[in-house]
Amino acid sequence: MEETVTSVISETVTSAVSETATATATEPVVNAVETIQEQVSKASSVFSGMAQYFAGLLPSLITAVIVLILGVVVARIIARLTAKAMKKSNINVVARNFLVSLVRILLYVVVIIMSLSLLNVPMSSIITIFGAAGLAVSLALQNCLSNLCGGFIILFSKPFTAGDTIELDGTVGKVETISVLYTKIKTFDGKTVFIPNGKISDAKIINYTESPTRRIDLAFDISYSADYEKARLIILNVLENDPFVLDEPAPIVRMSMHKDSSVAVDTLVWVKNEDYNSVRYSIIENVKSAFDREGIEIPFSQLDVHIKN
Repeated sequence: MEETVTSVISETVTSAVSETATATATEPVVNAVETIQEQVSKASSVFSGMAQYFAGLLPSLITAVIVLILGVVVARIIARLTAKAMKKSNINVVARNFLVSLVRILLYVVVIIMSLSLLNVPMSSIITIFGAAGLAVSLALQNCLSNLCGGFIILFSKPFTAGDTIELDGTVGKVETISVLYTKIKTFDGKTVFIPNGKISDAKIINYTESPTRRIDLAFDISYSADYEKARLIILNVLENDPFVLDEPAPIVRMSMHKDSSVAVDTLVWVKNEDYNSVRYSIIENVKSAFDREGIEIPFSQLDVHIKN
């Protein structure tokens, strides 16, 4: 009897232990399956929410794309019309191209902002970003912006144009090109000078070719013992025989100063701009030759030393 009870108890304990071991072994699998089911459920809810969001956003997205495409087309048309209108004006080619590009970029920015507003993107953030970017660019390119503004002042006010002979900050030469940032000047001794437009807009500019004619100012010195009237007639005769000296305005030859050892005779004549240098040199050479032939003395600086005993 005792053996039977012992056997039954042993079998019961063994069965319980076996069931406990089986439950312990299957518990991690069950937990893993439940975790996977939870993640799948979450992912499904996320994708379902995204699908609903894009389904609601789809009409706005299509509208934004249509507005973007139409806006780009309209911007290009406006840019072309602007370019055609500017061709009929006297605006410089460089300024015209730059303005057309600027108009096109501004129109593109407006179209992009309109498209983003249709997607309910907060415009305050976009405007803040553009403002911060513009401020950073303006600080980094301060000198370039100064030259850019100076270039527009030159191109629109036109104090000079390409081909003019000007004097600027001690540099005299012919203007070859006027770009948005720099002006290129070719000096008479063959040097090429690039001057920032920002400095040109604030500098004193002398334009020698603004007028078709230009006056040559010369001064000839004769000694006090020379005949002034004779010297004056000699100079007038030289001017009359020069075919490039203009009759109107009439040349002026007058005594201008009593110097320490000479009398100054001013000679003012008008010539065409393109003849200025050649006529100036020829007058100086011809007057010197005529003075030598007629015995008109051209004095030079001299010092008299008197020694007292």
